[in-house]
Amino acid sequence: MLATLRSCKHKFMLEYLRNWKPKLESHHLHAGGAFAKGLEVARRSFYDGGKNAEESLQAGVGALLGAYGSFEPPSDSPKTAARMAGALDFYFATWPLGSDPALPSVINGKRAIEFSFAEPLPILHPTTGEPLIYCGRADQIVDFAGGRYVEDDKTASQLGATWSRQWDLRSQFTGYTWAARCAGIRVDGVLVRGVSILKTKYDRAEAVTYRPAWQVDRWLHQTCRDIQAAIACWKEGYWDWALDHACTEYGGCAFRQICAVQDPEPFLRMNFEQRYWNPLTREDTLLEETPA
Repeated sequence: MLATLRSCKHKFMLEYLRNWKPKLESHHLHAGGAFAKGLEVARRSFYDGGKNAEESLQAGVGALLGAYGSFEPPSDSPKTAARMAGALDFYFATWPLGSDPALPSVINGKRAIEFSFAEPLPILHPTTGEPLIYCGRADQIVDFAGGRYVEDDKTASQLGATWSRQWDLRSQFTGYTWAARCAGIRVDGVLVRGVSILKTKYDRAEAVTYRPAWQVDRWLHQTCRDIQAAIACWKEGYWDWALDHACTEYGGCAFRQICAVQDPEPFLRMNFEQRYWNPLTREDTLLEETPA
């Protein structure tokens, strides 16, 4: 939500306040979610369930395929169910269960596989008066190279020379660090692992990005300012358009056609549906059509 708000306030309003979502799910998001489920189940099977590495991988592949389901990606996409299962096998061949140098941390007697958080921000909701909640999920917290890190896994189409440099100011990872601090967990930074999925091969990359305390404090201050700007838009009843690079980045904004016409409502109702995603319960609810 924050990334969308910073990219384009009008998109934030359409997607998260009016809850318009494309009827066709992004194959990148669907495949990435299935991959994350496979990673989680394989790790829990190995570290918590007492299964060996091969059995844990089989459990992970089963969970990945179950999460992927009958989804049909575009014909030119390499992110098919079979290729995603192969990517999971490739991942654990690169970073094997049992000999991975990044070991899930033991926190309060439990392995920190899947770090989920919901922390109140020092800013109040404009109608309820309750603190707004910053919530999210990282793949795990690990002990690595003599320190403790949040670990997050990424899937990609390609891993270029700039892949490892894109994370140093990424809000997502600064937010993870802040949330860990709120939970009383001191982390040195974030370990990011990437797997690229092409039709003929896989590749991998790894990066460590650090977050000193002053960066985390600056992130919190800026996050509150950005939310205050959204509240100001809500009070005024006017949501600014970006009308620039945000419209075409990452393959193009889903609402690009909506913003290109004078009367967007017919296009919204034809190509989108209203679904509310609850990040606390992780439930996606289809809403009844609401008036504009």
